[in-house]
Amino acid sequence: MRAYRFLFARRLIQIGILLLFVFGNYAVLDIRKHQEVYQMRLLNTADADVNGVILHKENLSSLLSGDLSFAYVLGKIPLSEPFATLQLVVAGGGLALDVWLGVFVVVLFYGLVGGRLYCAYVCPVNLITDCANFLRRKLGWQGLKMLNLKRWFKYGVLLLSLLLSFVFGVGAFEMINPVSSLSRGLVFGMGFGLLSVAMIFVFDLCVLKNGFCGYICPIGASFGLIGKFSILRVSHQVNHCTKCKKCVEICPEPQVLDLVGKRSGVVDAMACIKCGRCIEVCQDEALEFKILGGRNEY
Repeated sequence: MRAYRFLFARRLIQIGILLLFVFGNYAVLDIRKHQEVYQMRLLNTADADVNGVILHKENLSSLLSGDLSFAYVLGKIPLSEPFATLQLVVAGGGLALDVWLGVFVVVLFYGLVGGRLYCAYVCPVNLITDCANFLRRKLGWQGLKMLNLKRWFKYGVLLLSLLLSFVFGVGAFEMINPVSSLSRGLVFGMGFGLLSVAMIFVFDLCVLKNGFCGYICPIGASFGLIGKFSILRVSHQVNHCTKCKKCVEICPEPQVLDLVGKRSGVVDAMACIKCGRCIEVCQDEALEFKILGGRNEY
């Protein structure tokens, strides 16, 4: 169990968030239906039951409602995905105070603990890409690479998305965003969400390892920038390392582990998603999570 502690935690959080969105949004949509029924009846025992259903669903919907672009936690705390918000600003849209507060909360949290932690623990697309990478290992396709992209390509996609948002006056990437499409699709019907999931899976499996998240996704790029100076890092002790390279093989962003077997220190690359897989597979105990400025290791 200890060897998969971070993996289990990630799956629990990812699936839990999706389920909360499903139940929360369903409750919001269904409240109106029960309110209409309540208003059409006279107040009696049956009506009291209907009113109880309304109150129950309101409590359920207050846990988490919305989607991964904008959501409310406990019905009061707004959360706004920064890149989606930035696109709307560049497009000339006027934003409510709640949206700005949501951006502040998200940037503060991920700026502190690590921007791309979002990619490993929250984003549902990670479930798809991890599945594709697992099959790659099982099929012996680790070296399969049908497309040559540079890691900085995702930052180009980020800038292009902002430019198109400015030109056309809409959130350009939000029109095709597979992350929000997947989270909305679970509630309102898959549609494009299912197609985007299939495309990403095939792309990562057959074309380029960790292709979408590692080379294309501008959301991951934006969270990487947000977490540039975060305090949670992966720490490496070179005197414990036997240079087996298991950590590099399992890592979705292997370039961030360039210090492994060479020197002690912390992984400071923005691309690190802090998934913990390198720590889990390291039998030498050469890798650990570390809080900068403190002594805590996990």
